[in-house]
Amino acid sequence: MKSIYSILFASIFFIGCQPKPDNSANEAFEKNSKTVMTNIEGWQNENLDYSMYAKDFVMLDTGFGVAKDSLNLDEMMTNDKQSWATFNFKLLTSPPVLLPGVNTQTKLADGSVRHYSSWEVTLPATDSTAAKSGVIKLYESFDFDAEGKIRYQQVYGDFGGLMNYLFSKE
Repeated sequence: MKSIYSILFASIFFIGCQPKPDNSANEAFEKNSKTVMTNIEGWQNENLDYSMYAKDFVMLDTGFGVAKDSLNLDEMMTNDKQSWATFNFKLLTSPPVLLPGVNTQTKLADGSVRHYSSWEVTLPATDSTAAKSGVIKLYESFDFDAEGKIRYQQVYGDFGGLMNYLFSKE
């Protein structure tokens, strides 16, 4: 009987001495996911709250043959305004599935957020042309600073193909 108590005591002691698992990456992911959803909704509603971005924000420009490989926040804001003035955007993947990202060196979850989505992009009608819409599938990722602000963003999709289709004369 004493050996049973000894084993039980040793088991409780062993379990009690285990450090609590570090859940900070999951907590950061949950918090940052809310920011990403706000970002997506703001983009679709053409009313993006740029206060969610860090002052040193960088957006990777993934377009073919671009003159610069990245945009700062002011440049992204200018591009956003031009895009909203030219096109209408509708998120087709609703709600988008947000996935945790990982640190590229450690391969451990780091609070970053990524998602795959489909968007309908419409070039509105003019006096001489009918409205034209196309669907683009995107991969997008967001990295955050310690304050929970977006510091790095990248988006991949066949934007060239979409633009060729929307502006084609057929």
